[in-house]
Amino acid sequence: MKQFVITFAFFLPSVLKAQQQHQLEKIWETDTVIAIPESALPDLPKKILYISLIDGGAWKADGKGGVGRLGLDGQHYDPDWITGLNAPKGLGRYGNRLYVADISEVVIIDIKKGKIEKKIPVKGEQGLNDITVDVKGAVYVSDSRSGKVYRITNDIPSLYMEDLPGVNGLKAIGGDLYILAKKALLKADASKNLTKITDLPNGGDGVEPVGNGDFIVSEWVGYIYYVYADGRKELLLDSHLQKKNTADICYDPAGHILYVPGFNGKTVAAYRLTLPQ
Repeated sequence: MKQFVITFAFFLPSVLKAQQQHQLEKIWETDTVIAIPESALPDLPKKILYISLIDGGAWKADGKGGVGRLGLDGQHYDPDWITGLNAPKGLGRYGNRLYVADISEVVIIDIKKGKIEKKIPVKGEQGLNDITVDVKGAVYVSDSRSGKVYRITNDIPSLYMEDLPGVNGLKAIGGDLYILAKKALLKADASKNLTKITDLPNGGDGVEPVGNGDFIVSEWVGYIYYVYADGRKELLLDSHLQKKNTADICYDPAGHILYVPGFNGKTVAAYRLTLPQ
C-alpha cells in the first residue's frame, strides 16, 4: 500500500504538467464601434494598431471601407485615417508602405503622409484576402476565390502559386511561406514544395508565428488555436456562441500580446498569451 501511494505521488505531477497548456488572458476589448474590422497590424514605435475596416459588404466595391488606427491600449480610435476603400482585408508593411488587400487590387498607403500612394490591380481576381511581406520587400497576396497566391515585386504582380482552394492567411518567414488553405496549415519552401503542418476543424483565417517555431492560428467562425511545430494544437479561445468572429489576428512576440479583430462583432480585443509553467 505504501509503495502505491509513493508511486502515485510521483505520477500525479507529471499528469498535471501534461494537462497544462497555453492560455489567452484578455487585457482589453473595445466597445462595438469598430466598423467590421478584418485585419490588424501593430506599429509598436507609434503604439497604434492599423485596422482594416470593411464597413459594408464583405466583397462589395461600395467605397465604404478604409483603414483606422487604434491605440495599443484600446483607446484613441481614429476610424477615418484612410477612407474610400471597398472591402479591405489583409494588411502588410514594408518600410513606410502599408499594403492593403482590397477585393481586386492592392492599395499602397504612404504611412508618413497618411495618404494612398497607388493601387495595384491584380487582373482577373475578385477575392484578394490576406497579405504578407518578406524581409526583401516582396509582397504576397492570396485570392480566396481563385485559390491563387500572387507575388508583387517592384509593384508588379505575378502568379506565385495556384491550386490552393480557399487560400486565406499568409505569413512569410525567412525563405518559407506559411499558408492557410481551407482546413490546412501548409508550409511552402523557396522551391514551392508544400508540407502540411496541421489540419483545422473549420478553416483558417490568420496565422502568426510565436517566435519559437510554433504558431497561433485563427478561424473566422470564432476559434483560436496554438499550433506546435509538430502539428499538435491547443484551443485557446472559443467565442463562436457569442457570435464574435476571430478574423485576421496579429501577434507581438516581445509582449506576448495577441490582437483579435472581431469582424461582425465590431470589436478589437487584446489578449496576453501565457505559457505553461
